[in-house]
Amino acid sequence: MSANALLLSASRVGNTPYLQHALEFIKPFCADTRKWIFIPYAGVGMSNDQYLEKVRIGLSSLPITINGIHEFGDPKQAIKDADGILIGGGNTFQLINELYRYDLIHLIKEQVNLGKPYVGWSAGSNIAGLSIRTTNDMPIIEPPSFSAIGLVPFQINPHYSNYQAPGHNGETRAQRLFEFTQVDPLTPIIAIQEGSALKLQGNKLTLVGDKLGYLFHGELQEIEINAGSDLSHYL
Repeated sequence: MSANALLLSASRVGNTPYLQHALEFIKPFCADTRKWIFIPYAGVGMSNDQYLEKVRIGLSSLPITINGIHEFGDPKQAIKDADGILIGGGNTFQLINELYRYDLIHLIKEQVNLGKPYVGWSAGSNIAGLSIRTTNDMPIIEPPSFSAIGLVPFQINPHYSNYQAPGHNGETRAQRLFEFTQVDPLTPIIAIQEGSALKLQGNKLTLVGDKLGYLFHGELQEIEINAGSDLSHYL
């Protein structure tokens, strides 16, 4: 496998401008690429064109051109012709439903495993795992399957925070992920905080950024993962 992927927890950290914190992470993926294709399917709160423009502005300092997949009559060919793939955040259920609708799941995995770089954030990172069963989103649509692209052989939980508002009686994120480990104790979950990302380069996986990640796997619950850790043993 020669996959190169950057799986960002979020498009922003704190009050920083859109994608600004991610520029240093994304830039190395642009060294030998120029034409990138952006998949805006998760952005249900805005039009595809609006989402595309937002991403173009956010990544304007990088030496790449970005086109939206919705601008092409043949989405599969658009992915094949691109030098790199960008998939934005939003609603994960809507995103994967559209990827199934256009039959893009297997193609994206194939292209990335052939070396085409992949950059996703939030929902775009969720779908890089085995399934979307650990997304934080509401299932606003029923996709054909929860099975995802599988660039990494585990579950991802972006935007991880175990904060519980005073007086709020709903489950915390850690409790929700614990529930997953009870019905699927064999599959690991790596939860990443905003501002951090998982960087996959060939057979090496690293937690980048300056924040802790967390592992949930069977009886292991919310085990801290230090920033910069080599996580290649999870591949």
